[in-house]
Amino acid sequence: MISNQQTFNLSPFMAIYDIVVPKDNILRQINEIVDFSFVYEELQNKYCLDNGRNAVSPIRMFKYLLLKSIFDLSDVDVVERSKYDMSFKYFLDMAPEDPVINPSSLTKFRKLRLKDVSLLDMLIGKTVEIALEKEIIQSKTIIVDATHTKSRYNQ
Repeated sequence: MISNQQTFNLSPFMAIYDIVVPKDNILRQINEIVDFSFVYEELQNKYCLDNGRNAVSPIRMFKYLLLKSIFDLSDVDVVERSKYDMSFKYFLDMAPEDPVINPSSLTKFRKLRLKDVSLLDMLIGKTVEIALEKEIIQSKTIIVDATHTKSRYNQ
């Protein structure tokens, strides 16, 4: 199972998140309420479990894409911002001192793991559905950057 690749974060600096990321921060609320384990279930057959080096957690990669959608950022910008924005690092389950991924990893993740374009739509849809259910998102209108999705009308 992919989740076997996860490790516990034992950084002595993790407590800083309680100081610098307020309880009402949208990313904190999403992280605390939404169980992202569904990402493992959906992507389980997209990973080789007994060959190659350990992959960056699919949940973290998905969360990078979610941050891109929420804040309308490019791959490079979301990775750059995750270097210094503590709410991003908290959302990505990173220790404050952890290095970020290379922006090209997001492209690779989309192309290799999310080959089926509807899978990305489904994952984002599932996250939004959970956030609406838990009343984290109040609006009934969601605007998503569809650069990497296929339009039903423009094949």
